[in-house]
Amino acid sequence: MARSSSGPVVAGLTAAALAVVGFLAFQASAAPDNPAKAGAAHSSPSGHPKDKGKGDGKGGPDGKDKASTAIPASSGSGLRVVYALKAKRVWLVGENEQATRTFEVAPSSVSPEPGTYQVPPRGRSPQLLGSDGVQVEHVVQFHIGEGGIVFGFSAALDGSTPDPNATKKTGAVREQRADGAAMWKFATTGTKVVVVP
Repeated sequence: MARSSSGPVVAGLTAAALAVVGFLAFQASAAPDNPAKAGAAHSSPSGHPKDKGKGDGKGGPDGKDKASTAIPASSGSGLRVVYALKAKRVWLVGENEQATRTFEVAPSSVSPEPGTYQVPPRGRSPQLLGSDGVQVEHVVQFHIGEGGIVFGFSAALDGSTPDPNATKKTGAVREQRADGAAMWKFATTGTKVVVVP
């Protein structure tokens, strides 16, 4: 019975091919634009990728382009909180016109009208029961609308988000807990809150 000398060669080529395929799969999974990786590393209240950490407002570690996280041009000037309704995004903007943090939020069933508001005296609460019955922390209110609807930023202790389709009219703007803590430090009494479309 004759023995083939090609056996070790074929086995060596197969092993090399598998190594190359494995390496390429690893590179694809580590790519910054991989949606599965971005969603796991930077989840938001709405379930979309976000810039979780501090940034300059011109893009973040999640690979978003500069335009998607740039401070809205029509948001005024000076130290302020900027809330973009359509983008469901907030920027904490310092006196130097640089965003110290930007993140996505989850709004409730009612949104405030675009305009400039201010955190009022007694508009901050470390913890309370939200208008939707959920225990929340780091509450920063900025407006009371028609019908007594209170608009404010908060983070649910259980991590839940409000139902935007709820029949009950509520004005909570929910953040993740780390973002809520940053908002609490930043938006003291008298801080301007600019709501843009």
